[in-house]
Amino acid sequence: MRNRSRHKQRRVFSGVNLAALLVFLFIALPLYWMIASAFKTPANVGASPPQYLPHPASVQNFNVAFSQNTFGRYIVNSVIVAVAATALVLVLGTLAGYAMARLPMRGTFTILVILLMISVFPEIAVVVPLYALLRDIGWLNSYQALIIPYTAFFLPFAIWILRNYFLAIPHEMEESARIDGANPLRTIWSIILPQAWPGLFTAAIFTFTACWTEFLMALSFNVSNDYRTIPVGVALFGSQFTVPYGTLFAASVVAVVPIGILVFIFRRSVVSGLTAGAVKG
Repeated sequence: MRNRSRHKQRRVFSGVNLAALLVFLFIALPLYWMIASAFKTPANVGASPPQYLPHPASVQNFNVAFSQNTFGRYIVNSVIVAVAATALVLVLGTLAGYAMARLPMRGTFTILVILLMISVFPEIAVVVPLYALLRDIGWLNSYQALIIPYTAFFLPFAIWILRNYFLAIPHEMEESARIDGANPLRTIWSIILPQAWPGLFTAAIFTFTACWTEFLMALSFNVSNDYRTIPVGVALFGSQFTVPYGTLFAASVVAVVPIGILVFIFRRSVVSGLTAGAVKG
C-alpha cells in the first residue's frame, strides 16, 4: 500500500512539474523570441527559415528606435506618468485602506464591493465621457490627462490590497504608539508603513506596471507626440506600407525587460504582499 501511495504521489508530482514546465515555456518563448529578434539585423528578422539566435548580433534596431523615432521622449513621458500616478495611488490608498481597516464605519462591505466593481470596469466604457471632460477643462495633451484617470482606475485595487494587509497588523502596536502620544498620521508613518511594506510594494509594482502598459486612454487623450507614452509610440512606428519589426522588437525589449527584471528581483515581496492580504484579510 505504501509503495502504491508513493508511486501515485510521484506521478502527481511529475504531472505538476510537467504542467509547470509547459506554462513556463508558453510564457518564456515569446519573450525570448522578442529579445532575440531585437538583436538581429533588419534583413534577418523575417528570414526564412527563421534564425533562432541573432547571427550576427546587431544593435541596429535599437539605434533606429532612438535616432529615427522619438522613443526616448516616450520613455520620459511614461516614467513621469507612471511614477506620479503610482505615488498618488500609494498615498491615497494607504489612507483609505487604513481607515477601512481600523476605523469603525458603516457600509464597509458595500464600499469594498463598489471598489471591486470599479477595478474591473472596462476602460472603453468611460473613454468618451472622460475625453469630453478633459477637453472642456483644457487637459488634453498633458500629463495630468493620464495621471488623474490612472489614479482613479488603479486606486481601488490598491485599497483592497492595503486594507487586507493592514488588517493583519496587530492592534497592540498602534495602541502603544497612542500611549506614547503619537497622532494617527504619525502612527501610520512610524508604525504601520514599516510593517506593511510588502503590501505597499505589491500595490506599487502593480500600479506602475498597469500605468506603464496602458494603451487606450493614452491613445485617446494625448495625440500630441510630445506627450505620447511608450505603448502608443511603439504602436505608431512604421508607415502605411512598411512595418519595422526589428525596431518594434527593440523598443518592446526596452519597455518590457526592465519591468520584468524588477518583478523578478522583488518577486518575494510581491508574493508576500498578495498572500498576506488574501489569507489574513
